[in-house]
Amino acid sequence: MNRILFLLIVLVPFVSNGQKTFTRQDTLRGSITPERAWWDVQKYEITVQPDYSAKTIQGENVLHFKTTAAGQVMQVDLQEPMELAGAQWQGQALKLERQGNVYYVTFPQPLQAGTASSITLVYTGKPREAIRPPWDGGWIWSKDKKGRPWMSVACQGLGASVWYPCKDHQSDEPDQGASLTMIVPDSLVAVANGRMINTSSANGLTTSTWAVTNPINNYNIIPYIGHYAHWHEDYAGEKGKLDCDYWVMDYELERAKQQFLQVPKMLKCFEHWFGPYPFYEDGYKLVQSPHLGMEHQSAVAYGNDFKNGYRGRDLSQSGWGLKWDFIIVHESGHEWFGNNITSDDIADMWIHESFTNYSETIFTTCEYGVEAGNDYVVGTRKLISNDEPIVGIYGVNEGGSGDMYYKGGNMIHTIRQLVGDDEKFRQVLRGLNTTFWHQTVTSQELEAYISKTTGIDCSKVFDQYLRTTKVPTLEYKREKGKLSYRWTNCVPGFNMKVKVSPTGTWIEPTKQWKKLKGATTLQIDRNFYVEAKDVTAVGK
Repeated sequence: MNRILFLLIVLVPFVSNGQKTFTRQDTLRGSITPERAWWDVQKYEITVQPDYSAKTIQGENVLHFKTTAAGQVMQVDLQEPMELAGAQWQGQALKLERQGNVYYVTFPQPLQAGTASSITLVYTGKPREAIRPPWDGGWIWSKDKKGRPWMSVACQGLGASVWYPCKDHQSDEPDQGASLTMIVPDSLVAVANGRMINTSSANGLTTSTWAVTNPINNYNIIPYIGHYAHWHEDYAGEKGKLDCDYWVMDYELERAKQQFLQVPKMLKCFEHWFGPYPFYEDGYKLVQSPHLGMEHQSAVAYGNDFKNGYRGRDLSQSGWGLKWDFIIVHESGHEWFGNNITSDDIADMWIHESFTNYSETIFTTCEYGVEAGNDYVVGTRKLISNDEPIVGIYGVNEGGSGDMYYKGGNMIHTIRQLVGDDEKFRQVLRGLNTTFWHQTVTSQELEAYISKTTGIDCSKVFDQYLRTTKVPTLEYKREKGKLSYRWTNCVPGFNMKVKVSPTGTWIEPTKQWKKLKGATTLQIDRNFYVEAKDVTAVGK
């Protein structure tokens, strides 16, 4: 599709699901436009210098790319009010045209397919400020408990282009990794993803460069700037020695050392269930942040005040959620689901959040047994709202319902029951992380993999839980001493089997009535996220 035709198509806002209106800017942000399609990001080399008092930043991004087709006009994303001050290629200044949150960068002549090149993007401005991070994204200008500057960024969903110029679409990660150089007053310590490459000080400023060698989501490349203290430990993992580093405010060192004793337990559990930690080359870090937390690859943001639970609360109300630190477990779980396996489009963010939500159940199971894990996941059902489908709207940077957490986790728990063999289920989870190692995927690809490896056609299960707000309901009735049952409130063709107690019998309901011999009532095994309804009284 040529650019003029594309612009005509997306010029007019459109309405989806009868409620949400999307604009051309949403489409430019959320889709693979012609100006995005012809090039593939290889590496980012980002430099940033923040001015804490003015709440401004300036810097550059050397964007390395290769061409997959011929092209001349490149879409670079940088959200207002940030400005792209210039773009250079082979010593030439390139033409810039701004349209909202997008810049069109024009090369002097078309670049042919198979070309490896780079451009330097210079940026400046006052980035959107995060008022209530991480839910409200942007640059964070905070203070620690001693009133000293503390800076970071939280931009999942909102996008990394809120503070640096990039190709801001989840489907294109920099294949060769990224570096982040931070220039800050020499009274501060700057930490970022991966490993420190070098640091130097001059004229009252410290310049620190950190780098990852693995592909990384744009929104995961994050600076942490404050009065940090540090300690290190080695973890003997599945792939050998894993460097574990911890960065916290200097006055929190002792509290942190005690709380972070949970990390080796978490790593042991998750490596067992999900496979090797995906980023041995870049190490594992917990970095205290001026917000609750986020899954920043190899530099997990931690802000849970060194308490168990979610800010000291048990989200499941089962009691088990207070036995461990929610942010350590949940955000680290994203290293496998979200960072190792990444959704192409944020409409499929359930791939990140449902599996990571279920990692909480897995950890509870590792530490306290299967029934404790069952208690935990069943306890989270009260947090399900069934307001919108879990899968969002494609091509407009629109995620689905927050039910991707608790409903998604319960869907996975239900599939675990269908598999009926925890070792087989564990191999499915490990297989996901092997098959899609350091890749971006679609929901369809992941769903097909699970159906294939489990040997169970889960397509209708995924349609039911991901694409509707309906909870499948098992209706049953008694007539002349016999019990009949069927599925209702479900998608066409839904035929998921289910275990009923107390006998532990498996039944295979459909939308047609079936009879169950030797029973007068039904009680569904609690591990299935379904409902039961006795309709005898209403004569159905």
